[in-house]
Amino acid sequence: MSSPVEWSREERALYNPAFTALVCARVVQGHLDAHERPGPLPLVVASAVMALQPAVRDLLPNANANMAQWAENNGTIKVHMSANAPGLLTVVRPGLLFALQTQVLVLDGAALTLRDKAIPKGIRNRSTEAAAVQKAAHMLGRWLPTGGPTATVLTLLGVRP
Repeated sequence: MSSPVEWSREERALYNPAFTALVCARVVQGHLDAHERPGPLPLVVASAVMALQPAVRDLLPNANANMAQWAENNGTIKVHMSANAPGLLTVVRPGLLFALQTQVLVLDGAALTLRDKAIPKGIRNRSTEAAAVQKAAHMLGRWLPTGGPTATVLTLLGVRP
């Protein structure tokens, strides 16, 4: 991934800390909606990284799909994650820190919870790209934990736990 100086205008807008904080919050929101417990920090970060990648978003199934089987059938996910995760982590970390500093997200042990009414329930955005990232983040927050323990899910995605 290139440095922020080399990013296009859209990349700079999409990868700003406020937006990546919202992406992390959408992951936690999805997790809380489906599982009624805080989202594990590693899954929140992995989900945000996945949601920011158009190639990964294009491969996402519906929320009823078997996560392990999907990962096995879509081996390119591991390729995308290993190639892009390190660079996107430099984008997600400041956003996660911003969400924690503004108390949109609250760290509860090794998991994150969403402060009440911190973000709107619905996704409204003029940019189709920004809306697609948020929808994917929300879906991943609901869906990834269905793949088993956090370490298992990360391994299926080709990410070191």
